[in-house]
Amino acid sequence: MKEKAIFVVGLLFTVISAVTLLECSQKNTETTKNGDWSPDEKVIWIGDNKPQPAFDSLFYENDPSPIFRKEFKLEKTIKSAHLLITAAGYYEATINGKRVGKNRLDPAWTDFSKRIYYSEYDVTQLLAQKENCLEVTLGNGFYNPLPLRMWGRRNLREPLPVGRPVFTAKMIVEYADGKTDELVTDDSWKFAYGPIQKNNVYIGEVYDARNEVQGWNNPGFDDSEWQNAVVNEGPGGKLEKTFFPPIQITKRLMPANIYSSSPGVYIADMGVNFAGTFRMKISGDTGDSIVFRFGERIYPDGSLNPMTTVCGQIKRQGVGGPGAPDVAWQTDTYIIGDKSEAWFQPEFTFHTYRYIEISGLKSKPELSDIEGLVMNTNVSAENSFSCSNALFNSIQEASERTFLANLQSVQSDCPAREKFGYGGDLNATSETFIYNFDMNSFYQKTIYDWVDAINDSVFIDTAPFVGINYCGLSWESAFLTTQYYLLLYYNNVDLVKELYDFDKKWMEKVARIHPNGIVDSGLSDHESLEPVPVELTGTCHYLFCARIMQRFAALTGNSADEKMYQELEQKLKKSIKEKFWNSPVQDEINKQTLFASLLYFDVLSEDENAAAADSLLSAIKKEPAGHFVTGIFGTKYILEALSKYVSPEQVFEIVNSKKYPGWGFMIDKGATTIWETWKESDNTYSNCHPMFGTVSEWFYRWLGGIEPDEDFPGFKKFKLHPSVSENLNSVKCNYQSPFGEIVSNWKKETDKTIYNFRIPNGTTAFVNLATSGKNVTIQKEEDSDFSSAEVKGLQSGKFDLTEGSYTVVIN
Repeated sequence: MKEKAIFVVGLLFTVISAVTLLECSQKNTETTKNGDWSPDEKVIWIGDNKPQPAFDSLFYENDPSPIFRKEFKLEKTIKSAHLLITAAGYYEATINGKRVGKNRLDPAWTDFSKRIYYSEYDVTQLLAQKENCLEVTLGNGFYNPLPLRMWGRRNLREPLPVGRPVFTAKMIVEYADGKTDELVTDDSWKFAYGPIQKNNVYIGEVYDARNEVQGWNNPGFDDSEWQNAVVNEGPGGKLEKTFFPPIQITKRLMPANIYSSSPGVYIADMGVNFAGTFRMKISGDTGDSIVFRFGERIYPDGSLNPMTTVCGQIKRQGVGGPGAPDVAWQTDTYIIGDKSEAWFQPEFTFHTYRYIEISGLKSKPELSDIEGLVMNTNVSAENSFSCSNALFNSIQEASERTFLANLQSVQSDCPAREKFGYGGDLNATSETFIYNFDMNSFYQKTIYDWVDAINDSVFIDTAPFVGINYCGLSWESAFLTTQYYLLLYYNNVDLVKELYDFDKKWMEKVARIHPNGIVDSGLSDHESLEPVPVELTGTCHYLFCARIMQRFAALTGNSADEKMYQELEQKLKKSIKEKFWNSPVQDEINKQTLFASLLYFDVLSEDENAAAADSLLSAIKKEPAGHFVTGIFGTKYILEALSKYVSPEQVFEIVNSKKYPGWGFMIDKGATTIWETWKESDNTYSNCHPMFGTVSEWFYRWLGGIEPDEDFPGFKKFKLHPSVSENLNSVKCNYQSPFGEIVSNWKKETDKTIYNFRIPNGTTAFVNLATSGKNVTIQKEEDSDFSSAEVKGLQSGKFDLTEGSYTVVIN
């Protein structure tokens, strides 16, 4: 690397070790603009010099978080200042004691040995004209996890790149005279250890206020006794600027109730289940320990039930490995220092909970003493669905809450006991997430996580990779199917072109692992109430991948590849049909998932589809009659197949039931997030799991009727086919497409149905309404010259609409 020139000024260190910003610089950066690290620039990582424990049991001892500081002077008038910063682990940055930005749990979790995202903050308003100090506190995150033996065997320190937390930073200051200087990390920074004694993403944080260092984050503090930061090689990953939303506090909740569950123990009921942390005003005597535990449920006697959120099912002595807690529940501890009253908010952990158990207080806290801090990747949430059915609204609200709880820089299966980015959940729910939120950039980051995780020999289950590889193709193929949904919903062609060669190599790997085409290993329809062979769901996913690659090959101009994948599609369709349609079906298979899969993946001919739809109806009529018994994939398929090939009214009746199994059963049992299982679980299974939230997709796609057209990706042209249910009076539904907001509302009034549509500029909607021979009229808002004669096919209910807002009345 070329040696960088050092821009020197003749100012001396002051007695408090303050230096000019220029003296801290690595180079004169008059030609470098805000916002990035140049590819050839040397990045300096710094950390503490503490060795890692020699034995696993020692990881559970106190290991205080290091705090770093650097003082500097600004002698000229500032025009702007930007801070670029990231860490392996987590960081909190402040300037002159004031927090930089609103991000939490930054940076996003990645394979730090391959890719690390950094954030940029405008810090102009945080700087003083002369004396300044930049401070950083480090947390462990997923870079320095505990050696917890999840499920008695899964130690994250083995598959993950690990090490002591380190960070790198660069502050770029532009002066009014046009000059630009930098402050970077190096060994002139000072560090000590602060009040955070322990921090872990699973089992929480210990904060000892007695160890707070007063004034350390202000200019002029005497840090002469502090140590110099240690320059570190860093985790090895390439620095890339963050292009997706960060984790932030997105909502603040007041407790619905606080009560005593036993003498000296209080339970704060936050009203709903969510992921995040909390903030609480604490009072007491120096040395008092206030202990917080968290749970999704309570026992019948009102005491906390933390068991559905316990890390990796570590629930008895010896399971978690040397030094691990007997039960790895979520817990935080605050030890009171010199201040008799203070606010406590954990920094480097997050929990999933509705209930907080608080012990160690001398008196019952007030409602105003506690805030629940909802945290998630702050994706845009402008899409919405609501209707006249209160149960449906509760299901939708619980689904949204579940989805957001599982967006913590990765899309997790559950945000408490695992926190992993499983591909199966992504395969099942990515379309549902897209209907609810703007997922374009988040899912692009997700796909890069998979690119970094995938190897050439076996299928893996999660990205970032955590050592699990038994679920098979239906999990790893999520990286390919998610690319397709980014194309379909956002017209993200560039990503397809960028990764086409990688995708092709992945298909070659599939062919090596499953040379006969039938996927014969891996996990199938997880949590189905009846057996489903992986040969069905796995091979259907393989079929879907063949179709996706046809589309990708066409986009990239690879006609030979397109033909190859067409032939693969036909081969796989034939194999699935031979095994699951032409041959006698065994009784032990879940026939709901079977026939739904055949219909969803268009395996059969048109005539055979009618027979399969009849068979699907017959399967639904078996005990438990009128309910779905499908799992992670079958539920998505049956919602769509039953609506398309039978009637959405059939789905309406099932979703509207409060009997087991179903969403209404969950809500009736008090659920505020969606469960991992149809059956209620108070010990083993997560109560905040997205996979059964695919019903939300059905709300948007069938009751709202908003559907993309695969021939016109990105909603250049799209479908509007709202279903007016007999027992539903109104629907309000909107979706933010790349061209603008799509609105599809309808309501019943006496003997007529009124539709309100909004079609974004530059787009066309293919409308399909059930008219039943009734009269159809249409008006276009703010267009007095508009005539219904312009709309061909209006009376049939099948017509096109271009940009504008319309009212359609059928009576």
